Amino acid sequence: MTDERLRRWRLVLGGDADGTGCALGGGDAQMDGALAALYNRGGADGAGGGAGGAGGGERSAGLGASAPRVARWLGDIRSYFPSTVVQVMQKDAVERLNLTRLLLEPEMLEAVEPDVHLVGTLLSLNRVMPEKARESARVLVGKVVSELERRLVQKTKAAVTGALDRSARTNRPKRVADIDWDRTIRANLKNYLPERNTVIPSRLVGYGRRRRAVQREVVLCIDQSGSMAASVVYSSVFGAVLASMRSLKTSLVVFDTSVVDLTDQLHDPVELLFGTQLGGGTDINRAIAYSQGLITRPTDSIFILISDLYEGGVREEMLRRVAQMTSAGVQVIVLLALSDEGAPFYDHDNAAALAALGVPAFACTPDAFPGLMAAAIERRDIGRWAERELERTAT
Repeated sequence: MTDERLRRWRLVLGGDADGTGCALGGGDAQMDGALAALYNRGGADGAGGGAGGAGGGERSAGLGASAPRVARWLGDIRSYFPSTVVQVMQKDAVERLNLTRLLLEPEMLEAVEPDVHLVGTLLSLNRVMPEKARESARVLVGKVVSELERRLVQKTKAAVTGALDRSARTNRPKRVADIDWDRTIRANLKNYLPERNTVIPSRLVGYGRRRRAVQREVVLCIDQSGSMAASVVYSSVFGAVLASMRSLKTSLVVFDTSVVDLTDQLHDPVELLFGTQLGGGTDINRAIAYSQGLITRPTDSIFILISDLYEGGVREEMLRRVAQMTSAGVQVIVLLALSDEGAPFYDHDNAAALAALGVPAFACTPDAFPGLMAAAIERRDIGRWAERELERTAT
């Protein structure tokens, strides 16, 4: 085994040189101390290398409960590891060492690497957050939102605009580029001439010109339970993007046991996020009932429920309302999660009951959501779209 491989194994395993025959020094020892402070085997209350401390010895170090010490450790890991690794270590630190309370300290918020999971944790604390910490939290949340918008806005607008254009049909396309050849051929199959092996297109089907009036109503209905934290963040950003498009009338509703309409805050996703309250119970039926009242043009409406489907309300009534919506022509979509992690724990019985109504429930990544919106606008089979997307990501 090469020296480099031994060095890497030593950093992974911790301990001292006896196990691998590899001693650490300099920056490696400091990196090992940062790892030991988090991934200790002896608990979180030990004393050793939390902030650039020396390596070696058993992994029994800890971060304790000191905000300055944790802040120094956060600065250390940002210098030792790439941002993707830092985000994982931060998430582990909050979960393993119970640092939630310390996130209320402005010093901590200034030291952390912003990411979606950290935003979710902060949102769960926003009702108890001191005003000084709230200001720092807003800055951090703003950084994450700006990064998500940079990543997702253009792709979403392009997919939705293209789908809206394709969904508008005309029998008098003005340019060859506007002809929908697939639909034109299907519409003229009766004019097939076997001797010439061709179809005579007596009727052209084309894409209509873009219309400025509202073409679709979109209602995002988001579960605020604790497991949906990342989904709430992504949904809020997507809601703001969709609301900026004149061809869509977008509403955003969040719920636990009560329902809050945040549509009037869609112009500012940071403010919208601070209007949510993660945690608590779940009454999906009540949320769907409210959302039904927002829909004025059922056949031109898309209702997206984002929930793990653990219903604390009246299950039978919830399913009845979904059936009513689909019968009226509403395109109903249920996402078990809108995040990069895939589906969390969810109620399989409710998911199966929805599937029996023709409404499949599945998880969706943020990068796939623009394609999902395009499929919904064009009224394609969402179940088949989800299956193809799953096959695509699996290969």
